[in-house]
Amino acid sequence: MTPPSTPYGMSRALDVPFEEADRRVREELQKEGFGVLTEIDVQETLKKKLDVDFRPYRILGACNPPLAHKALSAEEQVGLLLPCNVIVYAGASEGTSVVAVLDPRAQLSVAGNPALDELGSEVLARMERVLANL
Repeated sequence: MTPPSTPYGMSRALDVPFEEADRRVREELQKEGFGVLTEIDVQETLKKKLDVDFRPYRILGACNPPLAHKALSAEEQVGLLLPCNVIVYAGASEGTSVVAVLDPRAQLSVAGNPALDELGSEVLARMERVLANL
């Protein structure tokens, strides 16, 4: 299974169940200096609010404090574009999952501030390592 490609993110399919993928991505994010500040359990929310059954799906808001500080120092309102979103969801086949990350260059390009370009590239390199090491 190859996850869909988007112009704003990159993903990796894994031959592990959802909970294992979630655990692994958190570990790899931590190795790159990111903590998970926010977490949205989409499956639980859709069940609770709409009584809809949905596959296991989580949105993680990952933050690397030194990099966030650099971004905020370059542009005060860049906080509107933080944190870095990472999604983990159960794949189409049982026992598989997908992890995807928002391309930080695409995310920060909205600001139109050249001072954020290098930072976006640094965050991208870290997120690419997260995906590669899963």
